[in-house]
Amino acid sequence: MPTELLFRDDAYLRTASARVVALHERGIELDRTIFYPLGGGQLGDTGALIRAEGERIAIADTRKGDSIDSVLHLPALGSALPEPGETLTLEIDWPRRYALMRLHTALHVMSCAIVAPVTGGNIAPDKARLDFDIDISLLDAARIERDTNALIERAVETKTVWITDEEMDARPELVKTMSVQPPRGAGRVRLLEIPGIDLKPCGGTHVKNIAEIGAIRVLKIRSEGKRNKRVEIALAV
Repeated sequence: MPTELLFRDDAYLRTASARVVALHERGIELDRTIFYPLGGGQLGDTGALIRAEGERIAIADTRKGDSIDSVLHLPALGSALPEPGETLTLEIDWPRRYALMRLHTALHVMSCAIVAPVTGGNIAPDKARLDFDIDISLLDAARIERDTNALIERAVETKTVWITDEEMDARPELVKTMSVQPPRGAGRVRLLEIPGIDLKPCGGTHVKNIAEIGAIRVLKIRSEGKRNKRVEIALAV
């Protein structure tokens, strides 16, 4: 059963209510959620599910279920479990999520400061990275910081755009990440647009305005193989 993905329409939701659909060996399935599940390089959300009497069920991770748009909330070891049909209050770890949103959006911007195919990526709350198919001699930390931060300073509003699977197939140039392909099967594909800067398929969570990212700094540049030159960044503040 698909889970209504509230974060797709509003990544800034910190709380919501939801009903328990089922308990699985891997986690708790709800009819709707604000928790982003691990995917596209972005870590899954953590937080809590709060029962009517106030008992908190700590959520240690969020993962995709077995069907399209199905989400499983993984309780921390030793946590009590809710009952099917029970209504819960959802509460995400907002500081952690907001850091992920800022860094995820920063990678979109940085991918436009480095003109090369992207071969991989990862977003954690404290740092993020992209891998590029490029000669490492062309990657200069000071220039990447300068060019990325100059784009961020434009303070552009981000937009969510939906196109059909057929439109996506007709525009292969939109797919810049070689290691991750846009999900098919739902009939439409979600794009993140940063007008004048970037447009690519992405199901993750992002800030409303790239100015919210603040400045980034390059932590390191290193080779991870013939076609993977890694650029790791963090938020400057």
